[in-house]
This record gives sequence, C-alpha cells and structure tokens, in this order.
Amino acid sequence: RPRAWNLQGVQVWFRSIYGTKDFIYLLYCLTFVTSNLHLKFALIPVLCRALEYVAKFLRRNFGRATMYRKYFEEPCLWVESNTTTLSILTSHAQIGMGFLMIISLLSQHRNFLQTIMYWQLLKLMYHAPVTAGYHQSAWTKIGQTIYPLVNRYAPFLNTPLTTAQRWFLS
Repeated sequence: RPRAWNLQGVQVWFRSIYGTKDFIYLLYCLTFVTSNLHLKFALIPVLCRALEYVAKFLRRNFGRATMYRKYFEEPCLWVESNTTTLSILTSHAQIGMGFLMIISLLSQHRNFLQTIMYWQLLKLMYHAPVTAGYHQSAWTKIGQTIYPLVNRYAPFLNTPLTTAQRWFLS
C-alpha cells in the first residue's frame, strides 16, 4: 500500500509493483476479460500461474496431511520443480496470443485497440526482469526461424520487420 495517499506516494508505490509478475498477470487477465474474443488459448498462462500458487498453498498448509501425501504431494513437487518449464510454456503461449490477436484483426471480432494494448503488454513482459529471460529466449527462437525464411522468400518484409523490432526493443 502507498505510504501517503498523494500523487508522489502513489507513484512510488506503483513503481514498486509495476514490474512484478502478479501485476503483469493482472494486466493480462484484464486484457482478455474485457475482450469480445473468446480464445481458450489465453487461459494457458493463467492456468500455469494458478498451478504454481495452488502447489505452494497445498504444500505449505497441508504438507503433513495424509490425503495430501497420498494424492497431491507428487504432482505438487512436479509443479514446484518445473516452474521454469511452466514459465517457458507461458511465454510461448503469450507470444502466440499476440499473433492470434493480429490474425483476429482480419475477422469480424477485430479490436485494434485491444491488439495494440496487448502488444504493449508483450513489450513490458520482454523488458520486465521477472519475465524477460523467458520472453527474450522465445523471441530469439522466433527470429532464428523467421529471418532466414523472410530473407529467402520475402526480402521486401525486412524493412517492416526491422521497424517493428526497433519499436519492440525501445
């Protein structure tokens, strides 16, 4: 909570939460709750994050319970030991959602403002320390796949891709 309820106090507080994983997920959820697109693919990052929280909660609060040990201990240990895998899956799904939103601009459910806002969120995820590693790795893989194809079959796309990349990296 802000220490003082004035503009400066709220700004200091906001800067402290701006780059956190939970704030990024809040923005992600708000993006799709307000959407007229019904893409179940958007649930993957939310479900991965929920799995992490549920596993931690069960282990912390029911670690000694017989039912937990019998049914939930092994899956919870798997989730806790594979958070990196879940984060990689999440970053790939989030980037995939960005491309799905661009494709949706060609449909009757197009929403330009929401697509721009989502790409701003992807840009934040690329630069925020808590998600940067996973997103930068995913974008590197995409670049290694796409650029040879563009250079070979569609060199006229180099200029727009370079412009988009410059915007994204700024």
